[in-house]
Order: sequence, then structure tokens, then C-alpha cells
Amino acid sequence: MRRISNLTRVAVGVASLALAATACGGTSSEDGGSGKKEDLGLAIAYDVGGKGDQSFNDAAFAGLEKAKNEFGYKTDDVEPTEGETDADKEQRLASLARQGYNPVIGIGFAYGPAMKAVAAKYPKTTFGIVDSVVEGKNVASLVFAEQEASYLAGVAAAKATKTDVVGFIGGVDVPLIHKFEAGYKQGVQDTNPKVKVLSQYLTQTAEEGGFSSPDKGKAAAEGQIEKKADVLYAAAGLSGQGVIEAAAKAKVWAIGVDSDQYKQAALAKYKNSILTSALKDVGGAVYALAKSVHDDKPLSGVQTFDLKVNGVGLAESNPEYAKISGLKAAVDKAKQSIVDGSIKVKTE
Repeated sequence: MRRISNLTRVAVGVASLALAATACGGTSSEDGGSGKKEDLGLAIAYDVGGKGDQSFNDAAFAGLEKAKNEFGYKTDDVEPTEGETDADKEQRLASLARQGYNPVIGIGFAYGPAMKAVAAKYPKTTFGIVDSVVEGKNVASLVFAEQEASYLAGVAAAKATKTDVVGFIGGVDVPLIHKFEAGYKQGVQDTNPKVKVLSQYLTQTAEEGGFSSPDKGKAAAEGQIEKKADVLYAAAGLSGQGVIEAAAKAKVWAIGVDSDQYKQAALAKYKNSILTSALKDVGGAVYALAKSVHDDKPLSGVQTFDLKVNGVGLAESNPEYAKISGLKAAVDKAKQSIVDGSIKVKTE
């Protein structure tokens, strides 16, 4: 796997500072056979759940906002539609490229087939895809070590549980979410082998709503709480809000994902139940790609964001995080062990 560039190392971790501003400008670039186009700047196309999920998509939007403010150009962010096909995604990405946006980033692995097709038609546009690897000279594959952040979440869960039962709720039963589950389970077991991990996936496919149905997340969480789980980790996009709601109602711990969900305004009434969040700096990756294009040094190939570059991590915003005996010390030790290679985190 290609080593992460110095540019990416610098950029990771900054996107959580979502800064709002608007401006126009940019330079001109020539795109695939369509003549001169104004290079408008960054455009992103959201994954299922869309903006407002307080998690994955909102993290991407934070990166877009930072890039817009810093580079002073136009941006666009486009929502998915219910039940859409690969052809719909392809049309969306192609439309953004035709308008002159550069880079164009698909937020989520579902954009893989569409990205491969569109990137070949617009060779002078830089494309990015989050959570998938797409081959192409003008494509940057922005991938993360989700299992590492999830391992740390597992350590925290094992330290926080009083019942020795914790839960994992995945949105969709796909390899990407298996990484979250594998890291979490390993972190729990390495910390306290006596702790049982309950695992459940909401749906088999994204089309069934696994990433976009808070009601499904809530029902799954309630089922695990009935089985004595007192720490619940959800890797389920918008559905995770239902998990957090159920945890708050039952007065047990929830662990958020992707964004620091303790800080999300829409979740404020539940925040005291959000022990921590497994962070995934999607915004940092979005910003890094935008900066590389702005600097006329566009990234391409596989760009990996892991603990070593703070591309993933664990939030410490909730004051209770530091009050649980041994929790912070155990997480800090585990993080160092992953970074130095003495702990190898599983992906399955």
C-alpha cells in the first residue's frame, strides 16, 4: 500500500474545525474533451443518510467548509436519492465534473463503480473516493484504519462496563463495517477476556436502510440492553442516532463513530450518555485532497489515514471519560502499542 504523503500528514486532523465563509474565484483547467472550464473548486457527493447524520457525511462536510474558507472558491455538496442506482451516481459525479469542480469526491464505498467509469471520461479532473480503492491515474482512494480506532473503543468499553456485557451494532453487513467490529472485539478481549460482546447488523444491504434508519438502530440497541449490555458501539451512520437515544433512555453508555458525537448539536440532549467516539477524519481527507489540487500537486493512488497520522482516534470530550478508573491510561497505552506495531489489529 502506498505510503501516505507529507501533504496528507499535515492535513489530517484539521477538518473538525468547520469554518463557514463564501467566496468565488479559482483558476481554469481543461477537462476531458470538453474544452476550458472554470475550476470552481471542491465538490462532494454524499453517501446514504446525507448531510445531517452527525457522523460520516457531516465529517466530510466539515472538510469541505474548511477548504472553502481557506481557498476562497465555490463548493458544492450533493445529496443522494432513495433507491438510486450506480447509473444515478455516475450521472451525479459526471455533472459535477462537467461544471468544472475539481476535485470531485464520492463520500462512501458505494461510489466505487461510478467513480471508475467517470474518472476515465474526465482525465484532467481529480477524483476522490472515501472508503474504497478505485484504480485510476486521476483518482485518490481515501481509506482509513477504522479497526484501529475501534480497538481503542473496545478498550474503553471493557473498562467502562459494569455488567461485563457490551454491544456492537453495524449498519450494513459489509467488509468495511466488519473492520469496525473486528477491532472493537479485539480491543475488548485484549483488555478483559471476561467481557462478552454482542454483535448485530441492521441490514444486509444499504438499500434496506442500515445506514439511514434511526428506528432500526434504536430497536437493536434496546434488544442488546435487555441482554445486559451497558456499553453500545454503533458503526451505522444515521442509524447510530437511534442507538444513542436508546442508550440515553436506559442510562447506559453509547460510543459514537466517525465524528465526535458528544459535540454534535443535534445530539446534545443525549451527550451525557456518549462516553466517547471512534474518530475517522473524513474531513481531514477531504481537505487534504482539495489542498493538493489547489497546490497543483494532486494526490492519487491509495492514501491511508491511520493512528500514526491521527487519521483515526478516540474522542475525550466527555469529562466522564477521564473519571473512569484506568480507562484513559489503558487507551493511551493501546494507542502507543498500535502505533509502534506491538499490537496488530485485525480487520476481520
